[in-house]
Amino acid sequence: MQLNPYLNFKGHCEEAFKSYEKSLKGNIEFLMRNGESPMADKTPPDQKNNVLHATLRFGDQVIMGADAPPEYYEKPQGFSISITVKEVQEAERIFNELSAGGSVRMPLQKTFWAQRFGMFTDRFDIPWMINCE
Repeated sequence: MQLNPYLNFKGHCEEAFKSYEKSLKGNIEFLMRNGESPMADKTPPDQKNNVLHATLRFGDQVIMGADAPPEYYEKPQGFSISITVKEVQEAERIFNELSAGGSVRMPLQKTFWAQRFGMFTDRFDIPWMINCE
């Protein structure tokens, strides 16, 4: 069994996944837009370029996502994507790259449980935690 976060976006899935691909040193393994799907003829014209499904792999981890239809989109809340790394430098790099343009809720800093820990919401409204034990 594997648990994979599935993230919904408000029209920014492809941009977000390209950002995550770079920052997490991953690979977008699959990306299909609504207009490329078997249901393309039933898709409203303004949603044809929205992502129907995307899969990003980094290491042995997978994040999936899509652009939610406007009537179903809800701003993410009540969870965070948590990343644990071993190197302080890597924690700082990931934190700085992913938090750029977003809002920092807790700066990356030394805590009683970690060499570095920080929390932010990225520019795509996804909440993250970075932990370096």
